[in-house]
Amino acid sequence: MTPSAPNLPPIDPLIHAPARLAIMATLAAVDEADFRYLQRATGLTKGNLSAHLSKLADAGYITITKTFRGKYPWTLYRLTPQGRAAFETYRQGMLEYLRRAGSALA
Repeated sequence: MTPSAPNLPPIDPLIHAPARLAIMATLAAVDEADFRYLQRATGLTKGNLSAHLSKLADAGYITITKTFRGKYPWTLYRLTPQGRAAFETYRQGMLEYLRRAGSALA
């Protein structure tokens, strides 16, 4: 976690990167997704998406299941319970930042 300003929640830098945030938000909205779905949803290149998925898997935030659909490889991605909890903590933290920013501007 990244240190934050006093009295503000810490923000997970692994999730905060724009590409990984897009991946996590997409996976939070579905049970599981294949590589092509994630690529279309995030707009990332194959190499960039693959690198970010590996980082999230290494952190234990997603699972990667490789299988076949007929003769073709098919890879599925899913948030782990740890990943879902980390995303929810991140989401709540960002909502708090935005709430306080809105109060400061009013």
